[in-house]
Amino acid sequence: MLTGWPYRITSAIGTVILTLTAVLVANHPVPQRLFTEYVPLFNRLEPIVLWGSSLALVVGLTVGAVTLALIPLYKPRPRRVLDTVALTEKRLVASGLALAAIGFFNFSYRVPRATLVMTVGLLGLALPLWFVWIRHRPDTDGSRTIVVGDDPAQIERVVPDLDGNVLGYLCPTSVLEPISKDDLFDSRDGEEVPVVTDGGMIYLERLGGLSRLEDTLVECDIDTVILAFRQPDRAEFFGALDACHEHGVNVKVHRDYTDSVLVGEGAVGDLVDVDLEPWDPQDHLFKRVFDVFFASAALLATLPAIIVISTAIKLEDGGSILYGQQRTATFGETFQIYKFRSMIENAESVSGAKISEEDAGGVDPRVTRVGRVLRKTHLDEIPQLWSILIGDMSVVGPRPERPKLDSDIQEGGVDWEKRWFIKPGLTGLAQINEVTGHEPGRKLRYDIEYVRKQSFWFDVKIVVRQLWMVAMDAMAFRTRCGTTK
Repeated sequence: MLTGWPYRITSAIGTVILTLTAVLVANHPVPQRLFTEYVPLFNRLEPIVLWGSSLALVVGLTVGAVTLALIPLYKPRPRRVLDTVALTEKRLVASGLALAAIGFFNFSYRVPRATLVMTVGLLGLALPLWFVWIRHRPDTDGSRTIVVGDDPAQIERVVPDLDGNVLGYLCPTSVLEPISKDDLFDSRDGEEVPVVTDGGMIYLERLGGLSRLEDTLVECDIDTVILAFRQPDRAEFFGALDACHEHGVNVKVHRDYTDSVLVGEGAVGDLVDVDLEPWDPQDHLFKRVFDVFFASAALLATLPAIIVISTAIKLEDGGSILYGQQRTATFGETFQIYKFRSMIENAESVSGAKISEEDAGGVDPRVTRVGRVLRKTHLDEIPQLWSILIGDMSVVGPRPERPKLDSDIQEGGVDWEKRWFIKPGLTGLAQINEVTGHEPGRKLRYDIEYVRKQSFWFDVKIVVRQLWMVAMDAMAFRTRCGTTK
């Protein structure tokens, strides 16, 4: 069975070949005549057979649309047969609607209706079979599973609950060295060592340390990873989640260790699935298109304001116009965020990283006069539109926080890491409900609620409400300034 990049390339090439074949078959005079004469609803259509450049254009357009629409299926992610079929049909229908829309608005690029319907119908049969077949495993040993973690006791606990073919475990050598040879694990790689359970002994092979995770996922064609860490720290726990997400591998954790991850609703049993992809791939596509359109339009619309703000900041104290900070992104990774500088230069060199007193309704002495205006009108956030444009952020999502503050909030007992499953955003459900970082528990609840309800139209509603709130804040600030004169 193919894995990794060979699978991606083969599945894409197969899609291209099947689509090309379907178009040529649908364009043949015999199928055209039979379809337009004997198929109900379509027997009023005229048979149209294309030749030369017209056929080449239709073939190229159809192959391109279908191949791009099926991108999520090229990822070697284990799926049930029904899930594979459903996703293939869903993406195929989307590509067919896109082709119909192109033809509606531009006749020169129009795929004849009979050809389009026959092509989609043929691919609706061929493509699901192709993706099911290419993921077919020659053996019948079921799911291929490994256990990954640094807690031998937890590994022992989860092993009896595992189904399928458990190939072994990955565990740091430093964890194993202090354990005597009569205990649970042996530190040697490639040897079967006992895991003591109530039912006797189960022998597992140690496949190496945590650094071997990605190699093991590819070499052993792993379907499922069971995480067994003492603490869900950013470096190792979320690094393992990120690797599994990248390689399309399912992740499970013991129910007692789900505080730091998103799990599917209605999950049952001692081992529960981690929800690495809480949204449908099609929602991701719409979300990204919306992000790019919104950020581009907003940057163009605010260009005059950008020039005025930059001049005002420079005239006030001669300092830098922008300031950058490291913020936490998905799976605990970090990225650089930029804002218009609203505080004195190097404001945190003395105070350190902390949440502004203004978030709690107080007065922050570090904020400049220009900065106060920028914050009241939210204009200091404009440079983040660039972060949205390049894909570091989204328009809607949890507000990204600084890593140091993330750590402080975690130590306060809030399951803050659950926010790391979502791309950070310029605004979000917490922001439109006026919840700030001074209330991390409430903020987290709103962020998780957003994950469960997320859709294109939900994002639009949040953005419209946020724009309304910004307009109201700007009007209120202008009114206050007028009354103080």
